[in-house]
Amino acid sequence: MSWQNEIDEIQARGLLAEKMGGPDKVARQHEFNKYTIRERINKIADPDTFYEIGKLAGAAQYDEQGNLTAFTPANFLFGTAEVDGRPIILSGDDFTVRGGSADASIPAKRFQAEGLANELRLPHVRLVDGMGGGGSVKTIETSGRTYIPGMAGWEIVVNQLSIAPSVSLALGSVAGIGAARVSTSHYSVIVKNSAQMMIAGPALVDWASLGNVAKEELGASKIHTRNGAIDDEASTEEQAFELARNFLSYLPSNIDELPPIIKNNDPVNRCDPHLHTIVPKDTRKVYKMRPIINSVFDTGSFFEIGKKWGKSIICGLARLDGIPVAVFAEDPMIYGGAWTADACRKLVRHCDLASTFHLPLVHLVDCPGFLIGKQSEENATIRAGSQALAALGQSTVPFCSVIIRKAFGVAGASNTKPGKQHFRFAWPSGDWGSLPIEGGIEVAYKAELTAADDHDAHLLKIKQRLNKLRSPIRSAEYFEIEDIIDPRDTRPNLCRWAKLAVKSLKPGATAFSYRP
Repeated sequence: MSWQNEIDEIQARGLLAEKMGGPDKVARQHEFNKYTIRERINKIADPDTFYEIGKLAGAAQYDEQGNLTAFTPANFLFGTAEVDGRPIILSGDDFTVRGGSADASIPAKRFQAEGLANELRLPHVRLVDGMGGGGSVKTIETSGRTYIPGMAGWEIVVNQLSIAPSVSLALGSVAGIGAARVSTSHYSVIVKNSAQMMIAGPALVDWASLGNVAKEELGASKIHTRNGAIDDEASTEEQAFELARNFLSYLPSNIDELPPIIKNNDPVNRCDPHLHTIVPKDTRKVYKMRPIINSVFDTGSFFEIGKKWGKSIICGLARLDGIPVAVFAEDPMIYGGAWTADACRKLVRHCDLASTFHLPLVHLVDCPGFLIGKQSEENATIRAGSQALAALGQSTVPFCSVIIRKAFGVAGASNTKPGKQHFRFAWPSGDWGSLPIEGGIEVAYKAELTAADDHDAHLLKIKQRLNKLRSPIRSAEYFEIEDIIDPRDTRPNLCRWAKLAVKSLKPGATAFSYRP
């Protein structure tokens, strides 16, 4: 007596599951330059580390004798895996089976994938391709009823944001719940040309008399990476997998751990002579911020997030002597670095990410204030800006700022963290106040200028008089700025701070949850 027959059947069913939707559907997936879910799993996971859970789940057909005649696997795969030697939950939709919709899905698999990530406190990487669990009209016939929409299990997806890193990759035409699963994550990527994300597809849009539009018009990467619904775009699926791996490398596996510190071969006392002249003395001239970022942090360590939206603030992750930190800096090339509504929304998420996963915050400051003008008012910039300043103040990690140039107005106050003591440096190019001198002279000295015989000559005298007082050294005399440093010494100072900051970090939950 043995169980060999049953074991043989299990193996046979496993082989059927690996065929997914069949050769024709697999070939069609490849025609659209897309990998199948099993190919994707093999590419993103460390070799031979994926352990599949629920492989035998699916829809089976039997003859009158009870023998299996056909088997369609569930179109959602998940299991445990390792990425760079660290365990994760890895899940994904199989578009070759009913386009990833609920018609061929077993919801319990998706719920368990999310639930295991929560309970095991593991990062979750979602490979989303299709409806992501939502049903189609055909679901009515197969289930024999309609159903009232619900979000059963959605609280588990949201809870993950406060427990362990979640990464969602949009790898095909993603709609409905699939789109929500992409955006409800700490980091998201969409593949250019071969993937789209939509609330609803073209057929439903046309039915609603909202126009005859193609998928690319509704949800191309150029749309959602510029409105902030998705963080970044990749040119290929391989690049998307690499971005996911890079993002996870800066974070702990969960909130009960601290971010991993790696060996650093970049000297902490490295001084870049280029920084000595990078900021022009003429305040009307701009410069590039990214070369400064790349210079002062560990070589090659800056990982930018959301480059194509909210572009006046640069956000990303980096390392200082191997210590992971969260970085944000104004970009003088975009609105002079002024905070826009979108930039503020991006900053809120970035501060939340830092607090959730214990990443010290570094701000390289060149902020002329909030963007002004009619469009800015219509975009409720002050509301978004207030939220960003609140997120910065609520952040629970050490903070350090380096004032590169401007710090004006309410937004300029982000060079400090309210109610906290922290390191703050300034370059000799630092220039600050309630508003720029050039923009306020005409109002502040209106009566004096009106009485002057030569308006322009008197205005010049006032400017010269005030410029003698705007030196950051004058502020240092009153301890309004703690330290003015040689720009070339920025990296050594930041590395010294990081070594102190990392000792103060404490694992655990924050007082508030991450805001998706």
